[in-house]
Amino acid sequence: MVRPRAFGYNPETALSNTFQRPDAAAGAAAGSVARDEFEQLLRALASEGVSVCAVEDSAAPAKPDAVFPNNWVSFHEDGTLVLYPMQSASRRLERRQEVIDAVVRELGFRVSRRLDLSSYEAQGKFLEGTGSLVLDNVERVAYACLSPRTHPEVIETWARELHYEAVTFTATDRAGVPLYHTNVLMCIGARAVVVGSAAIAAADRERVLARLRGSGREIIEIGHEEIAQFAGNMLELGTWDEALGDSRVLVMSETARRALKPEVFAQLSGCTDTVLAVPVPTIERLGGGSVRCMLAEVFRTA
Repeated sequence: MVRPRAFGYNPETALSNTFQRPDAAAGAAAGSVARDEFEQLLRALASEGVSVCAVEDSAAPAKPDAVFPNNWVSFHEDGTLVLYPMQSASRRLERRQEVIDAVVRELGFRVSRRLDLSSYEAQGKFLEGTGSLVLDNVERVAYACLSPRTHPEVIETWARELHYEAVTFTATDRAGVPLYHTNVLMCIGARAVVVGSAAIAAADRERVLARLRGSGREIIEIGHEEIAQFAGNMLELGTWDEALGDSRVLVMSETARRALKPEVFAQLSGCTDTVLAVPVPTIERLGGGSVRCMLAEVFRTA
């Protein structure tokens, strides 16, 4: 996680992110409130036994979206480190070696290979990490909805280099605008998949659902309203408990939790060990991303 220092509404990213909402009333206080939300999430994760490396954002240049590191870097079980091409020039500044060094130092990640895809930026082709990609790391399938931030050529390169099958599709909001990232409509856990299939284009929907069903996981459907409230933007993490041993904790925002119908939440709760819901409304409203976007998961290297 990256502790925000200059958080705020970014009009550059808002061009393709309809989840962002400008709020003139928030003003300078937004940064302070966002830091409080960050700290609350950090404490909540620690309380569940999740190991977190929290890195300070650098003072300059200002990076309003630094709180969303999962878009520019990913850490994989085989020791592969991937750097991603970002659409917004302001977000390219977030790629900092200090963050990687901290992960290596504090979480013991061992880099065996570095795959830098950032050169695609010069071609106007982007792939924004595990925002653009939702990964089934067991089946080795990468799901990606195409958008201005998610280019098929870069997906193909990523999938070839990491030996994943790529499943691409089109997905839009209720107004027909492409969803900017795949992780706002899909989350893959150990025992279940949360998916907003209503947002997936009719021509692609059954193909995507069939591939998801093929994993053997339970399929949990959410609709457009839930997607708009970040109910697709969840992440299941591994943790350890003295009583349970290795277990899973599904992390979401309080906004997402409230959006889920009781029967859907009950279904979801039955497919994981613990559900952790934390309020991050300022980060959601101004930044257009939620809890999953704030977390760049780090896999144990062999």
